[in-house]
Amino acid sequence: MQKPYRNARNVRILADPVDSRLRLHTIVRLRWIAVLGQLVAILMVSFGLGFSLPIGACLTVIALSAWLNVYLAIWYPSRHRLSVRFATGLLAYDIVQLAALLYLTGGIDNPFTMLIVAPVTVSAATLPLRNTIALGLLALASTGLLVVVHEPLPWYSGIPFELPLIYKLGIFAAACACTTFLALYAWRLTKESRQMSAALTATDLVLAREQKLHALDGLAAAAAHELGTPLSTIAVVTKELEHEIGPDHPLHEDIGLLKSQAQRCREILQKLTRHPSEQDPLHARVSVRAMLEEAAAPYRSARAAITITAGPTDEGSSAGQAVVERKPGVIYGLGNIIENASDFAATQVEIGAEWSADGLVVTIGDDGPGFPPEVMDNVGEPYVTTRPDEGAGASGDEDEGSTGLGLGFFIAKTLLERSGATVGLANRSSPQSGAIVRISWPAAFILNR
Repeated sequence: MQKPYRNARNVRILADPVDSRLRLHTIVRLRWIAVLGQLVAILMVSFGLGFSLPIGACLTVIALSAWLNVYLAIWYPSRHRLSVRFATGLLAYDIVQLAALLYLTGGIDNPFTMLIVAPVTVSAATLPLRNTIALGLLALASTGLLVVVHEPLPWYSGIPFELPLIYKLGIFAAACACTTFLALYAWRLTKESRQMSAALTATDLVLAREQKLHALDGLAAAAAHELGTPLSTIAVVTKELEHEIGPDHPLHEDIGLLKSQAQRCREILQKLTRHPSEQDPLHARVSVRAMLEEAAAPYRSARAAITITAGPTDEGSSAGQAVVERKPGVIYGLGNIIENASDFAATQVEIGAEWSADGLVVTIGDDGPGFPPEVMDNVGEPYVTTRPDEGAGASGDEDEGSTGLGLGFFIAKTLLERSGATVGLANRSSPQSGAIVRISWPAAFILNR
């Protein structure tokens, strides 16, 4: 029953083909940590444990990374955002540099072999998937090469150390599994984080728009109230002038025009103040039924009939209409759910409101197909939708092509939950069909309880 936010294209996550999400100072700091760790490990093995290893070659490989960091710091500002190609090249260098160091210190026998997954994990969190796959293949190829080609592992003099081939292959398999799992895990978390951020941005945009419209309504009502007196004065003065100068005076037509335009202004102001309960900020409280009517009003012309019932429960504490604060976010959220119900309903949409000492419950149901079981548990999350992408309309309007993004229900649910509501979803029991959305507010939401 979901429908996306109609302007969701404004917050759609677009893959930037030029810039990555990796800043220079991030990768430089990570490399400095790697350089320091590698230097400490080499010195500990050589001088602390007394093992023999090609320390000159090892320090040369480490120094290359240090000089690369110095070069990057000189030529680029620390806040520089790396391009995808540049970032991929730097991470590929880190893989090759670590592989070269491992080659000099025992290859796959070196327990630090698993560190080769680090650049791939960084790529998964900041670069496109295809670049991460390329770096992952490079890391696995380098690890596989270290199984058969490497210098001896630094060890006690006179005691040969060589792991069985099957054990080396086991380490290689573990490196493959670790690289794949961590890369997929980091990529998935980053993707969900970006989607949630974009969806929350869309929610904030909707709420800000509704609040601005409500503020404009209040300003219009206030302007109508303030302008009413001077326009009345103008009308009185023009009427007196019209009587005094007579019909033969050359200014008679001009005064008549002034009088008619003043009357037109008064009629426009009367239209602005015709529904003060909806526009005047002094009337910020509305009945529950009025709130539902306002939310459903734009969708009354739909093919499905909309019926609204509102009243206290049998043990309700209020015999009259419950009064709540008029919140644009709540009205938008209810309207979005009503719109979705109207789109999927076969003939009717039923909206019911009940209140008691425990709170307010609004139920929105339709007689459509209901929520598909396979997405029932995920409805309300961003980018989860039951509506197919129908493509762009004949007019080429992008909004038509945005069908199926799944932001609409998420936005509505978020706005309602911000007001203190709890949103529940269900399907009608057989033999009936249709979806039911139940929105519950605590007792504090009702102002006149």
